[in-house]
Amino acid sequence: MAFEALAEAAERWCARTPFQLIAAEETERRMDFYAEPGVSFYVLCPEPACGDNFHVWSESEDCLPFLQLAQDYISSCGKKTLNEILEKVFKSFRPLLGLPDVDDDAFEEYNADVEEEEPEADHQQMGVSQQ
Repeated sequence: MAFEALAEAAERWCARTPFQLIAAEETERRMDFYAEPGVSFYVLCPEPACGDNFHVWSESEDCLPFLQLAQDYISSCGKKTLNEILEKVFKSFRPLLGLPDVDDDAFEEYNADVEEEEPEADHQQMGVSQQ
């Protein structure tokens, strides 16, 4: 994909997130993103015909450990789109941004149809005499 189209896709993604696209260097095929409180990262975009993957990194020691999920995702099988990668980065940074973890919703949906058993009132509790 042409770098200009990637930058436009990044701008659309930023409109839905707390991040801003603060720099887009076409010669380096690099896009830099920033969000308060000091969360920053950059994406290196592959050349259209070379077959390389995207690359995400942060120059911030505080942010770098949170990018592991996105880096693992990029290195897994299959080609990824810029939007898919940015979504993984956003998910990775949710704790730093003070946002709830999105996995909590998936857990609630998964357990939504599980009925909890209520203790029956007429059962004697162990160790307690009802005399």
